[in-house]
Amino acid sequence: MLSAKRDSKAAAPFFRKVLKGQHIQPPRVITVDKNAAYPVALEVLKAEETIEQETELRQSKYLNNIIEEDHRHIKRVVKPMMGLKTFNSARRTLSRIEAMNMIRKGQVKGVNQGDSVSEVKFIEAIFGIAA
Repeated sequence: MLSAKRDSKAAAPFFRKVLKGQHIQPPRVITVDKNAAYPVALEVLKAEETIEQETELRQSKYLNNIIEEDHRHIKRVVKPMMGLKTFNSARRTLSRIEAMNMIRKGQVKGVNQGDSVSEVKFIEAIFGIAA
């Protein structure tokens, strides 16, 4: 989730969105990086009873590397662009890069991973362009 600031006000809605959209049961442990906003946001969610009191917050610099590794393709694309000038352009650009990566990884229904023909057909159907 992209936000203009990494503070507890941004972290709490992020946790709410993830917990609502991704989990059918409350998580036992949440692993995040060492940002100071996460413990504060988790306490807010526990006070609101959005998350169970027993949920443990595990802050680790290295356990979060799997997520960062998945974003390396974005870094590779953005670096030659010399960064993103505004927050809105960053939001639009990153969402489109991530969408194309999801298509490439086969995370879209009807598109098989590594099947360039089905990828092209999907993009043609969405955008109405011939490749």
